[in-house]
Amino acid sequence: MPISAPPSPRHASVRPDSPARPSPVAAPPPASRLRRADREVLWLYLLTRVAVWTTAYCTRWLFPASGDARAPAPVLAPFEHWDWGHFLNIARDGYFPEGPGEGDNREAFFPGLPLVLRAVHVLVPHWTVAGLLVSLVAGAVAAVALARIAELHLPGSGAGRRAALFLLVSPCAVFLAAGYSEALFLALALPAWLAARRQRWLLASVLAAGATTVRISGLFLAAALVVLFLTTPTTPTTPTTRRDEGTSRKRGAAWLVLPGLPALLYFWYLYGRTGDPMAWKHAQERGWYRHFRAPWEAWSQTWHEAFDRTQATGYAAQFQADLLAMVLGLLLLGVLVVRRRWPEAVYLALTLWALGTSYWYMSVARSTLLWWPLWVGLAVWSVRRRWVTIAYLCLVAPLSTVLAVTFMTGRWAG
Repeated sequence: MPISAPPSPRHASVRPDSPARPSPVAAPPPASRLRRADREVLWLYLLTRVAVWTTAYCTRWLFPASGDARAPAPVLAPFEHWDWGHFLNIARDGYFPEGPGEGDNREAFFPGLPLVLRAVHVLVPHWTVAGLLVSLVAGAVAAVALARIAELHLPGSGAGRRAALFLLVSPCAVFLAAGYSEALFLALALPAWLAARRQRWLLASVLAAGATTVRISGLFLAAALVVLFLTTPTTPTTPTTRRDEGTSRKRGAAWLVLPGLPALLYFWYLYGRTGDPMAWKHAQERGWYRHFRAPWEAWSQTWHEAFDRTQATGYAAQFQADLLAMVLGLLLLGVLVVRRRWPEAVYLALTLWALGTSYWYMSVARSTLLWWPLWVGLAVWSVRRRWVTIAYLCLVAPLSTVLAVTFMTGRWAG
């Protein structure tokens, strides 16, 4: 799955043998201006949202909680499962409504989404509607940003639309529509990466700091930004430009500490309330068995749960999906290393390490939504090989539908 396409008459300037150097961007339009390609991505995004809501409508009628039900579940019920309850409880009641204690381990979740949810709730009284609205807007921002990142690799090729399509119909795409943190994280992380590719380090650092408030993955993004900063070449031509470039580089390096501050503040808050700055991690260990284990032990335990009939079939299928996602992630990491795309490789390696060193794999498949090099790589590959798009859609369409239904009926933890 190559990250860059070979030279062609239409894209003669693309060189797949030197991917470590960021692709030049000639006079990009203002980031706030929607281009025609952006509007096409937004139309695609809207259509996929209609598809999600159509699935939710059918799920309410065809898969009621009781087999002899005469009325469907409430309209918003398909989106009120699993992690949504934790985000809702934090936004509504805070982390420790009854004082420090084990509780429901809600401190495992970072405060970014609950804070935004609480702010939106001021204008939108219904909590679930507020959460869906946050994900709706954030998902649109993320789709446009992903498309623009893909276009940096093959300008004018349509790779951007394909990258957005591949993400929006991916097997776990239902989590972008629910009141989960993936859409909000991507809405901050992808523009941050786009800004960094354009060497706008202050903007990139501020956006990455926002991403860190949402998920611990923001720290992995921050590490990737540091590597991108160190590997971005400078081309000063005169003593004056060299001096200005040196000053700009120092400022850019200073800004890159910003993404770590939200995590430190959250740890400090937890220390003040519980005396344990790592209470978020210990909550994950209590609630989701995220104890550290060697990677091969985690793989073995997950394989055991997936295939040795120790779990109900629904959970066994989830473990199987996580195993497959881990293999896919390792293959992608290998491609990134071979192509010398070190910043993206650092981000993915840290993500896989965090997910692959627990008691067992959990939410690895869902984490693929955050692997933007995967969607960009598929898009660029599909430009080179037209059959890739058809094959991808034929493969993931049934998976996406099945996983959406299982989540909306409360049978899938993700």
